[in-house]
Amino acid sequence: MDGQREMRAADRDREAVAERLRLALEEGRLGLHEYDERLARAYGARTYGELDEVVADLPGPAPAERSALVPAAPTPPPPAPSPVPASEPVAGGPEVPEARSRLLGLWLPWLRVAAILVPIWLIGAVSSGHAAGVWPLWVLGPWGGLVLMQSVGLIGADHGRKRRDRRR
Repeated sequence: MDGQREMRAADRDREAVAERLRLALEEGRLGLHEYDERLARAYGARTYGELDEVVADLPGPAPAERSALVPAAPTPPPPAPSPVPASEPVAGGPEVPEARSRLLGLWLPWLRVAAILVPIWLIGAVSSGHAAGVWPLWVLGPWGGLVLMQSVGLIGADHGRKRRDRRR
C-alpha cells in the first residue's frame, strides 16, 4: 500500500481533492486562509501521498440530511419554442424588449453625461454673457457617434436575426 502513496497523481485526482476542500470550506471545517493554503498544496502535489496529507484531518463530506447546506433545486427545462409560420411577421417578438434594453444600456450613460455637461455649459454661458463655444460637444459628439454606430450594429444584428428566424 505504501507504493500507491508514491504513485503520481493525475489532474483529475487533484481536482477531486480541490472539490473536497471546497466542501469542507462550505461546511465551516476550514477557514478561507487555510483553504487557500491547502488548495495550493493540492494543485502542487505530485503523488497520492501528498494529496492524502492535504485532506488527512478532514472527514468525508457530511451527508445531505446532516449538512447545513441546502441542495439546489433542479431547474426545470426551458419551454420548447413555438414554431412561427413563415407568413407571420416576427416584429414585436421576444427579441424586442432585449434589443430595447441593450439600446438603453448604450444610450443611458451618454444621456446622463449630457444632462450634466449641457447645464454646466449653459450656466457658464448665461453668467458670462456670451457663448464662446459649445465645449460639451467635444465630449458628447465623438462619444455619441460611437454609440450611434454601436446602436446601428445592434439594430442590424437584430434585423438579420429576425430575417433568419422568419425563413425557418
